[in-house]
Amino acid sequence: MKYSFNAVALVALIGSAQAALRFGCSTVTIQRLDPVVEPGGLPSAHLHQVVGGNAFSPTMSGDIGEQGTCTSCVFSEDFSNYWTAVLFFKHQNGTYKRVPIMANDALPAGINGGMTIYYTQQDFNSNGKQFIRTFPPGFRMTVGSPTQGADGMTKHKGLRFTCLDNKSTRFPEIDDFPKKPCKGGIMTEHHFPACWDGVNLDSPDHQSHMYDTQPTGFAAGAACPKSHPVRMPQLAYETLWDTAQFKDMWPKDGSNPFVFSYGNQSGHAYGTHADYMFGWKGDSLQRAMNSSCMFNACENGKPLKSQSVAAMNACKAKDVVKENHDGWLTALPGMT
Repeated sequence: MKYSFNAVALVALIGSAQAALRFGCSTVTIQRLDPVVEPGGLPSAHLHQVVGGNAFSPTMSGDIGEQGTCTSCVFSEDFSNYWTAVLFFKHQNGTYKRVPIMANDALPAGINGGMTIYYTQQDFNSNGKQFIRTFPPGFRMTVGSPTQGADGMTKHKGLRFTCLDNKSTRFPEIDDFPKKPCKGGIMTEHHFPACWDGVNLDSPDHQSHMYDTQPTGFAAGAACPKSHPVRMPQLAYETLWDTAQFKDMWPKDGSNPFVFSYGNQSGHAYGTHADYMFGWKGDSLQRAMNSSCMFNACENGKPLKSQSVAAMNACKAKDVVKENHDGWLTALPGMT
């Protein structure tokens, strides 16, 4: 998929300050579906935790912002989909149980599971001053890969983990699972590249149309290269896994008992990855990034429409796989 990019129009739109968004999305579905990497696959190879618009399905095309009837995100104009692999606890008897996710303390109370989504212009504390061109309809990308090794974590410093004391813990960030139980759970962090080639809405590996200049997570990136000249929002997900509920079942030998749904049986988390499909309605995201609001100050029409937690939690995508992933399982979904 290709997009006609007008550099002259971009220059005309350049402003002096843009927004930084941070918001919650409740779980819209947990299914073995992946319309980016495995379009049409029913089911996909492994289980995903999904938030966003309820149009999520095996195959998605066109302007996602004009599809679906509701979204599980705070901003009611955001019909994008955001998803990651699901985390499981592996018992010493060989059975598995899905680890539930929980909302960040900075988000409204009562969100059902959910993830924290960021669209930042410069870093966690500043809007910055350069123009940010938001994603066009049809845009999609991934970060990380279920088949990558330790070198992938080294090359992409936006893939990290945090051992939580509580839901507000943010540091230190590490490049593998914590080696001991974490009092408040484990947070996975996925920071996407922010430089676009200005042409392709996707690429065969779902990553080559983007380029990463971030030194690490929430930090100001270097200038975009000529091959990928268009600066876009720095998209990031934070997913908080409630691993603390398994603290009394931690293996006596101290080995890591957690495994992602793609089957990393060695216990290493190098294969952590995330997918994104743009679906903001009309020019809503561009209007937001052109403003000077930060985080929850962007809600309630200033400039984005927002909705109640009850409305977020009520939004669900159709369950087309119809597969059990709750309770104690004898195998990971799709790994029998």
